[in-house]
This record gives sequence, C-alpha cells and structure tokens, in this order.
Amino acid sequence: MQYLPNILFALALILGIGFFVMNIRKLSRNIKLGKDVNRTDKKPERLKNMMMIALGQSKMVKRPFSGVLHIIVYVGFIIINIEVLEIIIDGLAGTHRIFQGIINDGIYAFLIGTFEVFAALVFIAVILFWTRRNVVNIKRFMSAEMKGWPKNDANYIIYFEIILMTLFLVMNATDVNFQKAGIGNPISQFIAPLFNGFSPEALHTIERTAWWIHILGILTFLNYLFYSKHLHILLAFPNTYFANLNPKGQFNNLESVTKEVKLMMDPDADPYAMPAEGDEEVVPEKFGASDVADLNWVQLLNAYTCTECGRCTSACPANLTGKKLSPRKIMMDTRDRLEEVGRNIDSNKGVFVDDGKQLLKDYISPEELWACTSCNACVEECPVNIDPLSIIMDMRRYLVMEESAAPQELNMMMNNIENNGAPWPYNQQDRLNWAKEE
Repeated sequence: MQYLPNILFALALILGIGFFVMNIRKLSRNIKLGKDVNRTDKKPERLKNMMMIALGQSKMVKRPFSGVLHIIVYVGFIIINIEVLEIIIDGLAGTHRIFQGIINDGIYAFLIGTFEVFAALVFIAVILFWTRRNVVNIKRFMSAEMKGWPKNDANYIIYFEIILMTLFLVMNATDVNFQKAGIGNPISQFIAPLFNGFSPEALHTIERTAWWIHILGILTFLNYLFYSKHLHILLAFPNTYFANLNPKGQFNNLESVTKEVKLMMDPDADPYAMPAEGDEEVVPEKFGASDVADLNWVQLLNAYTCTECGRCTSACPANLTGKKLSPRKIMMDTRDRLEEVGRNIDSNKGVFVDDGKQLLKDYISPEELWACTSCNACVEECPVNIDPLSIIMDMRRYLVMEESAAPQELNMMMNNIENNGAPWPYNQQDRLNWAKEE
C-alpha cells in the first residue's frame, strides 16, 4: 500500500498522455485529408513569423487591453507549467518538492515565487476575460455563431484556469513546511491565514487534495484542448510557420485549370480519347472546393487553429454593413465539417462513406461567399495568420466553374468583358468617350 499513490499517479499520467497522443493522431489524420501544398520555401522568413507572431504575440497587442491580458495568461501558462515537472517527479518517485533539495534555496524561492505571482496575475486576467464575455457583452462575442457550445467552451476554459490557479496557491498555502521556510511564497503567505486553526493533519489533507486535483486538472485540460477552440495553444506555432507568404492581394492559379487549358491548346491531344487497356481512367479534377477534402492541408490547419476571437469578423466590411458573411463562421464551419468527416471515417473503419453532405450549402451558403469583398481585412487582423479568404475564393471558384452559379450581376459583367472588353455594357468603340471634351 505504500506505493499505491505512486502507482495511481503513473496510471493517471499514462492514461492522460496516451489519450492526448491518440487525439493528436486523429487531428493529424484529419488535416492530411486536405490536398498537398508546398510550404517549405523561405524557411528563415517562416521561422521569423513563428517567433514574432506565435511566440512573441506581436499581432495580439494591436488591441492593447485584450492583448496584454492574453500575454499574461499565455506567459503564465508557460511559466507555471514548469512547476508541473516537479509535480510529475514527486508523483512518480514519492518525493515532496524534490527540486528544493536539489537546487539552491534562493533559486527555488525565486522560481516558486515567480509561479505564484503569475498564478495571481492569470487569475485576475481570466476574471477580466470572463467579465468581457459575460457582463460587458462585447459585440464580437455576441454574434450568432457564438451561441451555445462556442460561448460555453470559452467560459469552460476560463473556469479551468481559475480552478487550476486557485489549487496551486492553496496547495502552497497549506504546505506547512513551505510556509515556515518563508521563501517563494509572496502570494500564498496571504492565503495561509485563512487556514489558521486547522490541525496539521487537516492541512496535510487539504494540501494533498489540492495537489492531486491540480495535476489531474492539468491532464484533463490537456485532453480538453482537442475538443476546444483552445487547440490554438498548440497549433498557433505550425500555423504561423506554414502561413502564405505571398502578397495578400495575389491569388494563385488553379493547377486543374492550367492542365485543362494546356490540353485545349495541344493540337495533338484528344480529350475524348478512351484510356488504353490496362490504364486507369483519369477523373477530371474538380475546379475549386465544395467540401473539406477539396481544400489544402494548410487551410484545414487554419480551421483547427481558429481561436474564435472574432477580430476578423469585427474588421470585415461586409459584416459591418449587415451582410451575412462572418469570416470567423467560415473557419468554424470548416472545422465542424472536418470533424464530422473525421467521425465518419472513425465509424467506418478508416474509410469515408458519402453522407450526402458537403461544406458548401450544408454549412456555408453562397450568400455568405458572395458577400466577401476580398479585401483581406480578415487575414490582416488574425492574430495567428489564418486565411479565411482563401477558403472563400476556392468555394467561389467551384460555384462559378462547376455549377455556373455566379450571381446575375457577375455573369453580366463577365459577358460584357467577353463581348466588349470592359465590364460595362457598351461598344468597344465608345470606351474612351468619357475623355472627350463636351
């Protein structure tokens, strides 16, 4: 029985990390459903973007108040979790504050003291985040797509942080020997008096309970990330590294269209030729995208990385003028459809079985797509370099080139360009009349 706590701790650690690894494999599998795209060029620039944007939070501080709060939570999350290393060693070895006996008392006091200060700052920051979402009711958090689970998810993670920070401080405050040493307790020393009058046995029980719930809470939090928008904690780094480095106004040519044009221009090509015996029939590539498998893997990575912060939607001119388009919803819908496809594959032994649904129309309506002005404001605003516009443009291409379903105004413009060489409905000979003096 002496080693029972260590065995239970090891089992909890194995289960927690094992479940996390299993979910990460599913995540990787889902992202790889997308088409291949090469993002291995310009490695120094990509590394710089990752360090500045994901690690340095350079785009977050464009909105100073929320940006500073986010940095506090982000830095606190990283620094405080260094303490988890000591907890893991203590849990497996049956020791207590093992680092205190290994490193210099001054260094240990500085580390634990820093952890406590950040725990307090994170506690305050997440309370302010909760207030902004649930009391102040900031407009970008009140959109239609933020009802139900998205709103609850944001609050759940706040409650997680509050509980974890509280448990850490209570754990320190009820550690009698730690408090008697008087080192590394700049915050917990003010909490310790709340437990005056408790017996040493009761304080030990509270400390051990807080310790266990704290580490189990961290393992639960780790696995909750897979089901939450807070997956960006992990994915922001690859997402910023693999982001598109081309100028924002530059659109790519569709390879499928290029192949078709080359085929049409080849005098020796016979588009109607039957495949030779033994050759596989070549299925023409789809123009644009109607479902998640038509998008590239970076776009699917974007969908999983979306923080649902709404900065993109709050800067979208179409949304600001009352149009149905919300770039945030585009990313959320893409992720939801991708998750649905992943569950379909899981339930059909690794093979996707047509479910009669697709991203276009079942999740994202043509009305939303055609409301976009392609101004790139959403791309510029995103704090982790997500590109909703690329998905919108690929789905527009499908509507135009596969379904001939462009809006009437756009069809008229394209007809005028084809017939008159200009978007306007008048003869080419009259194109320069505007320059003549009356």
